[in-house]
Amino acid sequence: MIYTFDSRVRYSEIDHNGTMKLPALINYFQDCSTFQSEDIGVGCGFMAARHRAWILSYWQVIIDRFPEMGEQITVGTLATDFKGFMGNRNFFMNDAEGNRVACANSVWVYMDVEKGRPAKPMPEEIDVYGREEPLQMPYEGRKILIPEQMEAEKPFPVRKYHIDTNEHVNNCQYVQMALEFLPRDLSVSQLRVDYKKSAVLGDTIYPRLAKEKDRIVAALCREDESPYAVLEFRFRS
Repeated sequence: MIYTFDSRVRYSEIDHNGTMKLPALINYFQDCSTFQSEDIGVGCGFMAARHRAWILSYWQVIIDRFPEMGEQITVGTLATDFKGFMGNRNFFMNDAEGNRVACANSVWVYMDVEKGRPAKPMPEEIDVYGREEPLQMPYEGRKILIPEQMEAEKPFPVRKYHIDTNEHVNNCQYVQMALEFLPRDLSVSQLRVDYKKSAVLGDTIYPRLAKEKDRIVAALCREDESPYAVLEFRFRS
């Protein structure tokens, strides 16, 4: 089933150019899947009672343009496949005329949060989502090539506002963290994120950055340089 909701771009979601910020766009996608789960009866309360959670493992977000302040938008999501403890989901954002302004592919892992390991969902936990044909978009593999030479940036602690209901750093917060080290007016056309390990309150993030001709790669790491998340930003010239 394809699930959608309508909204309007708020002042709190725009940057100094008057257009939607990248984290706001990602939050719309994340909220859309959460709304769907709540509406079909497998939302946060249902999952918490079973000590289960869908944890995001990979994003590929393509942005044609960032909507402007006050624009009417429609946000949608659809499950495309389930295999074992993995699930695939697409997202899209359309403007008032029905034009696609952004879309995304994502991979999720069904976790037993009590045991801290993947678990296979029951049929009734996934059948309610249905399965749809994937969106027409240029799909990339989830492996992000990490440059050999990366510059270390100043480390910082995980804050309380980074944490979500799973007691982990929310997936969008990693994007916000990485953006702090990018040029202010970088026009992002594609974002990929490979989530490796969940950071929690009390952890310290050690950022590493590499700027190449057509992309910027950020690794948000532990002190031993093993990454919590690896992010690749591609941008318009």
